[in-house]
Amino acid sequence: MRDLHLSLNQTQRVRLEAALHELQSLTPAAASAAAVTVADTIPVNQEDNILKGHGTSDQDGEVVATLCGVVERVNKLVYVRTLRARYKPEVGDIIVGRVIEIAPKRWRLEINFSQDAVLMLSSMNLPDGIQRRRTAVDELNMRSIFEENDVICAEVRGFQHDGSLHLQARSEKYGKLERGQLLTVPPYLVKRKKQHFHHLAQYDVDLILGCNGFIWVGEHVVVDEKVKATEDQQKSSDEAENFTPLETRKHICRLANAVRVLSALGFTLTVELIIETAEASASSNVEVNDMLGAEFYVQTAEREAKRRADLLRKKNGAR
Repeated sequence: MRDLHLSLNQTQRVRLEAALHELQSLTPAAASAAAVTVADTIPVNQEDNILKGHGTSDQDGEVVATLCGVVERVNKLVYVRTLRARYKPEVGDIIVGRVIEIAPKRWRLEINFSQDAVLMLSSMNLPDGIQRRRTAVDELNMRSIFEENDVICAEVRGFQHDGSLHLQARSEKYGKLERGQLLTVPPYLVKRKKQHFHHLAQYDVDLILGCNGFIWVGEHVVVDEKVKATEDQQKSSDEAENFTPLETRKHICRLANAVRVLSALGFTLTVELIIETAEASASSNVEVNDMLGAEFYVQTAEREAKRRADLLRKKNGAR
């Protein structure tokens, strides 16, 4: 919420504060109790011989937090997980990045991490789709695959000795992303799930929720189709493919603005919530550019508060 700067009138301000207060009251007590700030005491049982991890310190026999965040416990290990922090990668993460440099046999990418990521030529699926050893000719043609400022989707393969990330893109679903928008949100708003690639068939749009906080909203691309044509046919097909229908562009912008609104309000980004927000704007006849106005922010906060209250009511009713 600290990034939310809106010109609210008095009525909108009261409505927004009421919605946020209701959202805070709906937060489970266990979750709120686990939140700590710097110098807060973390309650532990000293007889358990706990291990003090990241974000904790021992002062006068008590475990004290040295960071603002949420207390996490794994067996005997106690540590503090910061919320507003840079991306902390894990092997297998789906990430979206931007090429910043072409080096010998590798591309360097900016991925919202403390260091740049590296995508080796040997870890890249070549355009011809043939699995073979990379040659000097492939190295010379690297710029024809990716060049500076290209947006790429890849997977975290591991860490290098200097701490930088080693990426891979060995599947057709990875690679260059075109005809869309790249959005940057706080990484903690994107939770790790089994599926980060989403094809929104009703909009003919692809949505990629990168674990690193980079989100891609673009025109749908069918990865299974491989066009085999001559150079002249390829040029004509490229010209046709570079044209995105106006209706699709409107859908991309509407979904992108839904992500911006939810991110500014601090809501966890899920494909269901993004679609719901976009559909709510369309059903209310809110124009795409008006979605970033103060009124729609207030309506989104009120709608989310009502949704969570209904879920809690159903959960209590089921018991």
